[in-house]
Amino acid sequence: MIESPGVSLAGLVSGLGDEAAARLDDAELVSSIEALERAKAACAAAQARLTARFVASQAAQAQRLRQVAQACSAAGDFDGWVAARDRARALELPADPGSGAGRGGGRDGSSSTSSSGSSSGSRRRRAAAVAARTGVSAQVGLARHESPARGARLARLAVTLVEDLPHTLAALTAGRLSERRAELVAAGTSHLSRELRVAVDAQVIGANLPAGEDPPATGVAGWGDREVERRVRACADRLDAAAAVERARVAESARRVTVRPVPDTMAIVSAVLPVAQAVAVRAALQQAAAAARAAGDQRCRGQVMADTLVERVTGRACADDVDLEVQVVITDRALFAGDDTPAQVPGYGPVPAGWVRDLLSRDLPTSEEHGHPGRDGPREARMWLRRLYTHPGTGTLVAMDSTRRLFPAGLRRYLLARDGVCRTPWCDAPIRHADHVRPHASGGPTSAANGQGLCVACNLTKDLPGWSSRVADPGPTAGSSTPHTVHIATPTGHQYASTAPPLLPGLVEPQPTATGPEASPSPIERWLTEQLAA
Repeated sequence: MIESPGVSLAGLVSGLGDEAAARLDDAELVSSIEALERAKAACAAAQARLTARFVASQAAQAQRLRQVAQACSAAGDFDGWVAARDRARALELPADPGSGAGRGGGRDGSSSTSSSGSSSGSRRRRAAAVAARTGVSAQVGLARHESPARGARLARLAVTLVEDLPHTLAALTAGRLSERRAELVAAGTSHLSRELRVAVDAQVIGANLPAGEDPPATGVAGWGDREVERRVRACADRLDAAAAVERARVAESARRVTVRPVPDTMAIVSAVLPVAQAVAVRAALQQAAAAARAAGDQRCRGQVMADTLVERVTGRACADDVDLEVQVVITDRALFAGDDTPAQVPGYGPVPAGWVRDLLSRDLPTSEEHGHPGRDGPREARMWLRRLYTHPGTGTLVAMDSTRRLFPAGLRRYLLARDGVCRTPWCDAPIRHADHVRPHASGGPTSAANGQGLCVACNLTKDLPGWSSRVADPGPTAGSSTPHTVHIATPTGHQYASTAPPLLPGLVEPQPTATGPEASPSPIERWLTEQLAA
């Protein structure tokens, strides 16, 4: 039987095989599952210690480079000073933008002295300086198979656990807290000075850390995510009420709107708003729904609220009358022959082929057909379709048509459609920059083969000292049968491959229905052959 307390990682791994598991009864299986959960937490604690050591090693190198920069400055060597300063920045971990340090307070708890009227130029310079410190977090993210943004959060979490939250780290090591709940403790104290973070850690976690012989769900081990957040926030607000008020004030600057795709050709639009505005928005939509229902509208309350939100944001009289440009990736077989290979809408994901055929071929319905009483007549929405062409065998993008012939804009649209999201492995951030893999200043051509879509942070990281990228496979645009591939090298010598994803992941290459000279390719296949041979 695999016991929960004191189990070794080697013992757990040896018990993972099907043959070994088959000898366990149900009680032993549950005990093994619990032991593995505690082992996962212990591994997370070990990762935190190793990550903090890596961050400290990089910081020590940065400090030596800053001394070199000072020496260059004293000697009047401007170029040497800039080079050493930039290399030092690349080795430093950026501060958490939501923490006290990110607002001007250092890890010693000192407060910011900058005024609220600082110029936009100063803000841009500060943002550029923070963006330059992305090398450490990017390496942590790649090593943990996470995005650079997630890597930054994990690196900051590791440093905070090791330096400021010893009781939380001990609970994580013992398997009493999960990594997720350790993150909640760190996030709930990020706005505090080091002394107050240590105090919250001792009062909330240390005072409730069960002894080794206690039952598994004793103390912090029995708390859920919300309970951990509630207790940490209450203690932090009690110890420093002024910081809580300041944090609430600063949080309003983080208001934003995001879109997240969900199944069945739907999407979630989320808005992070100050609570007063959020309550007012919901109340207005509820009032609109109540008035529509009272007037005999057949739509349900939720439908009226959703349609009213779209109408008020877009200025249209009817939610269905929104202008849009639809980029659709679909095979000729799915479009014309009823094949069920899912299509793709870039920026959203897979959609049923039948739904696309319906979208592209249906007549524009009247408002009455969608249950909008008193809004008869044809829809006023305008729709543009942009066809994207994929390789018939691999499903990777090879070309696209456009009535707009301005090359840079067309090439950028091509990269956005081909790559979908940032090309850095495990980074799902939206593409913001059309980037040259081989820099243009080094002779890299402005072409699809030498281009990739990157987010802002990854594009800045790519140009830091010690980082390099090269095109390993140019992809179908250059006649290759494999996807566009870029190899990335980090300052520590680790190598990672970035491959353009297939736009049609559900594509199954069709079996030929005829052989020999009588086989007749489709018009699109003939066009693709001509383009690939060009």
